[in-house]
Amino acid sequence: MKGDDAHARIQKLLVTGDNRLKQGVDPAKARQSYEQALEAAREAGLEDSIRPLVEIRLADLERLAGGSSPLAPPDA
Repeated sequence: MKGDDAHARIQKLLVTGDNRLKQGVDPAKARQSYEQALEAAREAGLEDSIRPLVEIRLADLERLAGGSSPLAPPDA
C-alpha cells in the first residue's frame, strides 16, 4: 500500500506541475512541483523510473524560458 501511496503522490505532483504550465502560472511553481515529484520518487526508491519523466518536463520549462512553446507544433 505504501508503494501505491508514493505512486499517487508522484503522479499528483507531476499533474500539478503540468496544470500550472497550462494555466500560465509562474514556471518556477511548475518546476517546484516536478522537483517535489522527483524527491518523492527518490524517497520511495522509484527515482530511476521517474527521473526521465521529470527531465522531459524540465526541458520543456527550459524551452519556454527560451521563448518557444513545447505545446506548439514545429511548423505552427
